[in-house]
Amino acid sequence: MRIVLVGGGTGGHFYPLMAVGEAVRERDREEGRETELFYMGPDAYSAESLSALNIKLVHCPAGKKRTYFSLLNYFDSFKTASGVLVAFVKLLKLYPDAVFSKGGYTSVPVTIAASLLRIPDTVPGRANKLAARFARIIGIAHAEVAEFFPKEKVINVGMPIRQAFMKPINDPHAVLGIGKDRPVILVTGGSSGAERLNDFVLAALPKLLATYTIVHQVGDKNVEKVSSTATSLFTDQSALAHYYLFGHLPQEKFAAAFQAADLIVTRAGSTTLFEIALNRKPAILVPIPEEVSRDQRSNAYAYARATGATVLEEHNLSDDILVAEINRILGDSQAYQAMVEGTKALTSDQAAYKLADILIEIGHSHE
Repeated sequence: MRIVLVGGGTGGHFYPLMAVGEAVRERDREEGRETELFYMGPDAYSAESLSALNIKLVHCPAGKKRTYFSLLNYFDSFKTASGVLVAFVKLLKLYPDAVFSKGGYTSVPVTIAASLLRIPDTVPGRANKLAARFARIIGIAHAEVAEFFPKEKVINVGMPIRQAFMKPINDPHAVLGIGKDRPVILVTGGSSGAERLNDFVLAALPKLLATYTIVHQVGDKNVEKVSSTATSLFTDQSALAHYYLFGHLPQEKFAAAFQAADLIVTRAGSTTLFEIALNRKPAILVPIPEEVSRDQRSNAYAYARATGATVLEEHNLSDDILVAEINRILGDSQAYQAMVEGTKALTSDQAAYKLADILIEIGHSHE
């Protein structure tokens, strides 16, 4: 059996694919087979993740469609067109039993080519409408998005989460190398960090470090800038003993950070929100502005309605507002527990297995 995984550009698209890959490998062990898994995209995104699951990289160009005016949109349209041709030839050679798309600009050429070759396609989550047209099955994570797709294709499976984020860690504080004497706040802007979110946290840092331990994932490209700024804020550098700065957290440490945290401050990528819910953590969400990302604001408010999480929009945010909201949540045990309870009905640890079983079933239908 051969399955092609596609979707990337960000960790929010890539890592759910890896979660499904993990579930397929587990089913392989249970049923005594070896499914051939392939990842198609412009680059590996995380070669280490692909190697760990024995997923082969198949290069396919893809053009990005930006939501704002840019001449690059014009040039990237040619990348997408060439990507369809490349994907058609490579899929014809591989002829997989199924294609699993997480959406994102990298998925468009492959899903179009798969439809031309009549290869069954499964699209989860908020996959773009173009890809959804060609899907046999559309797996969704939020029940409320079902109305945007043909109801006969839709299955509510939840968000596939990597197994590392579902396994309890005996001592997550020790994995991170942080103390247990203070409440822990995890700040994350996703795999690549978020510069504006970093700026708000840095402005609030002198007030926050008086009370809390801060675990701050800033993105590899931002480490030097954030580190130097943080250092300049304090004449007494001992305050920084409670500030833990990371560029990119490896999977085990990221999972530990989620489990050690008492509160999470984050952007509103869909995958991150489900990881927070699975770990039963209260959250403050600072979505990317709508003119940059149309999804994050709607993600944030949908999540807040379900869990009671706080949404602070970037154009209204200040360091004082951020500190006040952190203090409010961590100082009100009733509000805190209500947020914890709100996460319980939102997500399931079975989403990756449901999608893996759908793909395997499609594969068996070709035998």
